[in-house]
Amino acid sequence: MKKVTVLGAGSWGTALAMVLAHNGHDVRLWSHRKDQANEINEQQTNDKYLPGIRLPDEITGYHELSLALDNADAVLFVVPTKAMRDVIKQAKEHLTSEQVLMHASKGIEPETHKRISEMIAEELGEPYGEKIVVLSGPSHAEEVALKQPTTVTVSSLQLSESEKAQDLFMNNVFRVYTNEDFIGVEIGGALKNIIALGAGISDGLGYGDNAKAALITRGLAEMAKLGVKLGATPLTFAGLTGIGDLIVTCTSQHSRNYRAGHMLGEGYNLPDVLDKMGMVVEGVRTTKAVHQLAEKEAVDMPITSGIYDLLFEGKDPRQVVDDLMQRGKTNELNALSVDFKN
Repeated sequence: MKKVTVLGAGSWGTALAMVLAHNGHDVRLWSHRKDQANEINEQQTNDKYLPGIRLPDEITGYHELSLALDNADAVLFVVPTKAMRDVIKQAKEHLTSEQVLMHASKGIEPETHKRISEMIAEELGEPYGEKIVVLSGPSHAEEVALKQPTTVTVSSLQLSESEKAQDLFMNNVFRVYTNEDFIGVEIGGALKNIIALGAGISDGLGYGDNAKAALITRGLAEMAKLGVKLGATPLTFAGLTGIGDLIVTCTSQHSRNYRAGHMLGEGYNLPDVLDKMGMVVEGVRTTKAVHQLAEKEAVDMPITSGIYDLLFEGKDPRQVVDDLMQRGKTNELNALSVDFKN
């Protein structure tokens, strides 16, 4: 049994805490909201994020960060990108280099264009950077909480750290693979949220499966193109954190990004959509960051650019689709060979 602290009591953090608890670990689930921590302890529920689900007795809610991290063997960050640096700074004095340090958040930071692991390493410094583990893959929190079969990937610059995370999480319904492509695993998990917004927009406009299939396929090419430019391995995007995560996020009502995109396609403006969602839609922030990063790296990402124009420049959704459909002629195999070029 290990003492594992999960920082972030949203749906995904809570679901992962449940996996750890089912594996027999002593789990501390930290929330920045005292009432949420109290609900976890008094009712064994987290109804805002996982309604109707009873949490295992092995999960204890915490509001005081220092207590949650006291003598922890492993720490898992599961907070939105916009809150990540603040939480890291609060946690820093309570962390040790002997702990297994993991994150399961998906996003890119605007302006700095840093991945989550880079944000953590920058705030914590050495010797933490080499030890960070990312957990990612096609995994709706609602299904994980119900113990439905799920597969994910863990990656780190040190294989031994990945294997420690694998041992913590793996069980008969939650299968965990390791992958040495640290950059690719993080990039895939972040960028798929942009394409999920697009899939929701397409459905919200009333377009059919043909349009969504094209969006997912060409979206995957964009993800791989940028990932490879940043040092990722192309094959990673054919795996769980590429096409796997795209499928699950672009085709399900469980996906916040898909639901937000659907409302945008129906004609709602972005502030109203975010208000109605009531939870973080990570793809919005990631779209801004990746649009900036693509321009910086001179990578052509027309789908991402179109969604950026819709979100931040007020462009009409149908015009975005029209512009994508009327781009210049090209050869698909030539395009793919560029997209996946090492």
